[in-house]
Amino acid sequence: MAQDTKGKRVLFICLGNICRSPIAEAVFQWVVEEERGLEGWEIDSAAIGSWHVGLGPDRRAVQTMKKHNIPMNHKARQLKRADFGNYDYIFGMDHENIEDIETKAPPAHEAIIELFGKYDPQKELIIRDPYYDDDDAGFEKCYQQCLRCSRGFLDSLK
Repeated sequence: MAQDTKGKRVLFICLGNICRSPIAEAVFQWVVEEERGLEGWEIDSAAIGSWHVGLGPDRRAVQTMKKHNIPMNHKARQLKRADFGNYDYIFGMDHENIEDIETKAPPAHEAIIELFGKYDPQKELIIRDPYYDDDDAGFEKCYQQCLRCSRGFLDSLK
């Protein structure tokens, strides 16, 4: 069976769109383009809340991406109603994200709403929020989880 990996539209959601979801966006973009050589994908991330709209990612997220040579160019934005018609997949990072996404979803939409961690071969379902950590360890863990989930999701499309 041919891999169904052309033209998908994927949106990553976390609470503030400065840690987990922009990491997921950057890592997924890198896996799609650089590792898998796929084309025609639309990849973005957004927040449940509006606190950080217009800001760049947390400096620790940026440092972690630089460490792994993965470009990150994102300004936080909030999830909007139109996203449910614009994206094929909307991935939340934890159960609270999924509940909030589903609450904001219009009654009729075709977007598939799932936990990104569903695709982790190591079965870590929740991508833990490193925002309140005192160091970079949580950001590295988030990166590793997003890398595994990105590959796992793409492999699931075969």
